[in-house]
Amino acid sequence: MEFDFDDTERTFQDVVQRYARERLLPDYQRWDAGERFPRERVSELGALGLMGLRVPVEYGGSAGSYVLAGIASEELGRGDHTVTLLVQLAAIAADLIGGYGSARVKRELLPQLAAGDRLIAFGLSEPGAGSDAAALRTLAKREDDCWVIDGEKASISLAGCADDCIVFARMAGGGARGIGAVVVPLDAPGVTRRPYHSVGGRLSERGALIFDQVRVPLDHQLGAEGSGFVQAMEAFDYNRALIALACIGAAMQSIDETIAYAKQRETFGKPLARHEGYAFQIAEHVTQLEAARLLAYRTLWLRDQGRPHTREAAMVKWLGPKVAAEACHAAITLHGWLGYDESLPLGQRLRDVIGLEIGDGTAEIMKGIVAREIFGREYTAYR
Repeated sequence: MEFDFDDTERTFQDVVQRYARERLLPDYQRWDAGERFPRERVSELGALGLMGLRVPVEYGGSAGSYVLAGIASEELGRGDHTVTLLVQLAAIAADLIGGYGSARVKRELLPQLAAGDRLIAFGLSEPGAGSDAAALRTLAKREDDCWVIDGEKASISLAGCADDCIVFARMAGGGARGIGAVVVPLDAPGVTRRPYHSVGGRLSERGALIFDQVRVPLDHQLGAEGSGFVQAMEAFDYNRALIALACIGAAMQSIDETIAYAKQRETFGKPLARHEGYAFQIAEHVTQLEAARLLAYRTLWLRDQGRPHTREAAMVKWLGPKVAAEACHAAITLHGWLGYDESLPLGQRLRDVIGLEIGDGTAEIMKGIVAREIFGREYTAYR
């Protein structure tokens, strides 16, 4: 068993780590205060090869491994937790468009995606269909040479700034088998954006997308009419590990800052780091974060090997954000009142991480998936 990165992965890690430290971390709090993340920064991510990690080589990407995507997510999370969403969504869009898109859609979208010139959102959740994704009500009706889209998507990352959205809609019949996927340009007539004012993750411009008789060419369909639900679930499996690593990266950055603080802050005549009541808390959080981190990379390694990884993905999706939120909370309290001040980014990281305890599946849904994989589908609590 090999528990270390190879030379290519280590070199990639060094590059992303340096970019996150030098370019993202100094500006992390700007976007939380209301400034919009500049599109030229997305182009920077493209120039580094981060937006094209999963884009096929012939369309300007590198067709990199899922482990590399995990490294990007973890290291970017240390600099700016929410920036990781840009890379995660680019990977999902590349996989779905590259695997299921028409020749024209691949040719038009994938090179721009890889370059960081185009942002593509993932539109599954709805006001009445979050955890129960198979219950979605957005409709796609075929009329002549178009799909006509009607409905509302809720809690969509990049809703306020994406150029396109992969919209999952009901094409035929009820349940999961009636769902298909269509790439919808968000500048099309009939599209309305309603950004939320979220507690955290504000860079992502999360919000609602409303579609009112939005006409999309037939060749914007991804895969067969009933394949959309399967596509979404396949994307969730590996993205859940990427989410965990983004949260772990943010938490480890907070812990590292707390360690540095504990070495120089003295109480009762000695540094905080020499007080066992203080140091043992750090030891516990680092242990928990490292355990979750290894599970996340195992999940992505399984994906790269073409092996089943649904159980591991669900395990790490509830565990990773949970232990990361706990570590971020501890970093605040271990700094005392200084940690509670907005001059430090500790509170922002906690708010950002909490959002991903919800996104891509709550802890309760993840535990249900793990139980289903352990006991068998005939014992699942939901269908």
